[in-house]
Amino acid sequence: MLCRTQWGVRLLFCVVAVSFLTTSCGIRRKKYDNPISKDTQQPDKVLFDSAIKDLERGRYEVSRLTLQTLMNTYDTSEFLAKAKLAYADSWFREGGAHGLAQAEAEYKDFILFYPTLEESAEAQEKVCMIHYRQMEKPDRDMMHALRAEEECRNLLQQFPNSKFAPNAQQLLRDIQEVLAEGEFRRGTFYHTKGSNPAAANRLQSLADHYPLFSRADEANWLLGDSYSKMGPRFRQKAGAAYARIVREYPLSELADEAKKKLQAMELPIPEADPVAYNRMKYELENHDKPGMSSHALGMFKRGPDVRAAAKSGSPALTPLRPSIPASVPLPADAAGAGFSGEVTGAQVTGPSALDTQPDARQSRQGAVTPEPAAGTAAGTATNAPAAAPAAADVTGQAAAPQAEAASGSEQKEPLPTNRQAPPQKGKKHKKANKAVQTQ
Repeated sequence: MLCRTQWGVRLLFCVVAVSFLTTSCGIRRKKYDNPISKDTQQPDKVLFDSAIKDLERGRYEVSRLTLQTLMNTYDTSEFLAKAKLAYADSWFREGGAHGLAQAEAEYKDFILFYPTLEESAEAQEKVCMIHYRQMEKPDRDMMHALRAEEECRNLLQQFPNSKFAPNAQQLLRDIQEVLAEGEFRRGTFYHTKGSNPAAANRLQSLADHYPLFSRADEANWLLGDSYSKMGPRFRQKAGAAYARIVREYPLSELADEAKKKLQAMELPIPEADPVAYNRMKYELENHDKPGMSSHALGMFKRGPDVRAAAKSGSPALTPLRPSIPASVPLPADAAGAGFSGEVTGAQVTGPSALDTQPDARQSRQGAVTPEPAAGTAAGTATNAPAAAPAAADVTGQAAAPQAEAASGSEQKEPLPTNRQAPPQKGKKHKKANKAVQTQ
């Protein structure tokens, strides 16, 4: 019995050793995805097959030299597009920062030269995967995540009917899950700190742009709480955040609490959207629960965890743009039209205010004008223009009370700010500091 056990252990050890040696020495082949199935002995086909064999065995430099020979010698070959794609694939398989950068450049050249081929969609997907594999966690640099989102969005826009489009759509959901998680953490930080306008600005952009985010219900809950702490002026915005939880996330644990908030605020409670209900039910049924090893080894993993990403729904096809916080006062002429904060320029064709209005630099403030004799013609002519400013003053005085009445509530209630008063030292101010921290 003991001899059989020892023989089994030796056999297992030999199998592991042989598999390790074959993998490390490059004997194990990784099959290429786009071979040429045409059975011919043409010189360019022979060169291509030789390069693919080297590519599958991990001899990337030799494979690239063979492919360069094919492309330079047979520039009119029917396998030229396949050779250029295989050349980019060799860099992609080699990996590393340098290899992936070279692969991206080669894939972009392939799409530029062969935009109508089906392989162009595959090349665009590989460009997306290049940045997808280099994504960092949500609390780190988001450069590769933003680039991956852009490249996957380009694939869906340029090749919407390609067979690679469904996979790119799921990749885009995973990428936007990471971007939304980073935005959610920043909004939560401002909310915990007490900077309610900053928290509301971050969470409002998140809730509007990434509705498929796995924690979108929590983002709307914190958004409503931030608006509630900013004063009664933002009561409607707070109610809209709570109403979105009830309407778009009916299976959330915060749905009942949101209904209570709306009832306390005396706002209408909306009905649950059936489409959102079915989508959320599907997400809960197909949710990937992390195991015990993932919690222990998660800190050692470089890439983000995207298992909580949505499995259905249409991802956002536009980049996230920063918005103007709700606490920023809008100009009086753009308050009704909806000020967007964008500055535009246009060529002046007709007369402008510089041509029609008097030059303000020629007016001397404080200069005393001698008064002519009363009853003279000069006095009448001199005093006539002075009546217009007087009328303007009277009009301004008459319009001032109306403006104050229209904006009386805004003047009584100041806009909220992110800055908080520093705590004052001394025993006298101890209770006041505790009250500020509680708020």
